[in-house]
Amino acid sequence: MQNTCASEEEHKARVEAAKISMPSDEKIYEMGARFKVISEPSRLKILLVLSGGELCVEHITEAVAGNQSAVSHQLKILKDNKIIKSRRNGKNVLYSVADWHILTMIGVAKEHLDCNE
Repeated sequence: MQNTCASEEEHKARVEAAKISMPSDEKIYEMGARFKVISEPSRLKILLVLSGGELCVEHITEAVAGNQSAVSHQLKILKDNKIIKSRRNGKNVLYSVADWHILTMIGVAKEHLDCNE
């Protein structure tokens, strides 16, 4: 029987490449924290709504079929984690996505839902 496993040298090279490209523990922690923040369903919905452009809390609440208090709480968490930003426009506060990389990640996850692999 023939061994189809990569050679020991190839494995060592892969391990070295992985070690070199591995972010610091601090960066790994930050990455995990971002995933945790966006993985909560109501925050994910808010981000999907904001992917279309900035909105006030009233319209975000309507779009996610939530209640304003809960949506405001989730907006604060997203803002505290620098995933969204806000700006005042008269009496309204408008929210928008601050980190478009997050939308790329969400888009990939959304595409994966339809993947039959």
